[in-house]
Amino acid sequence: MRGISRFVGLCAVLITMAAAVPALAQLAPPRTLDELKQEIQARADRRAYPVSQLDPAEVREALANLKSQERDHWAAVWSAIGDRHLAKAKSLEATDKTAAAKAYEHAMEYYLFARFPLEDSPGTAKAYEKVLESFAGYGRLIDPPIEAVTFKYDGKDIVGYLRKPKGVTKPPVVMTIGGLDGRKENAVIRNAGYLAHGVAFFALDMPGTGQTRITIQPGAEGVYGAALDALAKRDDIDGQRIVVYGGSWGGHWSARLAYAEKDRVRGAVVHGGPVHGYFQPDWQRKALGTREYLFGLFEARSAVYGVKTLDEFLAYGPRMSLKDSGWLDKPSAPMLVINGRNDSQVPIDDLYLLLNSGDPKEAWVNPRGGHMGRTPQLSDQRIFETVTLPWVVRRLGASK
Repeated sequence: MRGISRFVGLCAVLITMAAAVPALAQLAPPRTLDELKQEIQARADRRAYPVSQLDPAEVREALANLKSQERDHWAAVWSAIGDRHLAKAKSLEATDKTAAAKAYEHAMEYYLFARFPLEDSPGTAKAYEKVLESFAGYGRLIDPPIEAVTFKYDGKDIVGYLRKPKGVTKPPVVMTIGGLDGRKENAVIRNAGYLAHGVAFFALDMPGTGQTRITIQPGAEGVYGAALDALAKRDDIDGQRIVVYGGSWGGHWSARLAYAEKDRVRGAVVHGGPVHGYFQPDWQRKALGTREYLFGLFEARSAVYGVKTLDEFLAYGPRMSLKDSGWLDKPSAPMLVINGRNDSQVPIDDLYLLLNSGDPKEAWVNPRGGHMGRTPQLSDQRIFETVTLPWVVRRLGASK
């Protein structure tokens, strides 16, 4: 962990695309197919997002069959490997549940990448259907199992995944909110680390993605208020001890919950979340050209707003600013804010803005880190284990 700065204390604490979009052609050229292949393999070899869970040899196999970045072709190439694991899982389920669960997990990971970064074609939509199918198999075979919980919000069914630790009568809960291109199914694998500390988790998608298909707008955090209502009605968890975690775009929603639900959550982790600067046109024009993101950044960002053109996208964002809407100086639940100083997707100034406003907060900043604080040497998993998990466990008063 050498070279990583930790900032803890008061607010005064020390402080691309799958195919070129005409409106963005002047902003940044996308990776060529060869460049994309090289980058995917390099990330797979070092177990980096978004292919950290894929086998490097199988990645090499898929890339050999990838002839273009056309979305349905992309989905078919990665789904072919997923199909192989899914067939294996089904063949093993009656005789070896442990091996079957692992095969279902592998299938899910390839289908997740087959629909990355969003479901924007028939093939990628089908891949996400297979994510849900393989995840259901995985969730019912592991011990303790995963429960799909459905609740209503604005007339829509919202689905989340609840998993409880064994031997704990009424465990506290960390409610996790996914980001722009990840899905709650991604989060479940990492969240398993909470169970050993006697903490349950409830994983949800962010608005506009996965199975939380609601419009992104001010007030959309109400879907997570409805999730808190659903958890409060259960007698098998402790609804009075809940911490919320949001990663990347999901961090925006965990920040909103820290204000809107300050009396119902014991804390909120805002991990690389947009606050104010992210939503400004000048930042977006710069950020849309980042090579930190694998591909399809404009497509993913514009899709959650429900817009098509660059002008529409740039005009939509500012309405989501927490600063301009007067949130930052309101009382809040305790927050841990996390990011890397060199984040090219969400400006580090958004972290400092949160830190220097309102109630005291804690922070962890990697001075060499990119988005989410990660570097090639410091993985998402390592940050989770050494920064996020200990803080959540402490806030919940859970046992270790």
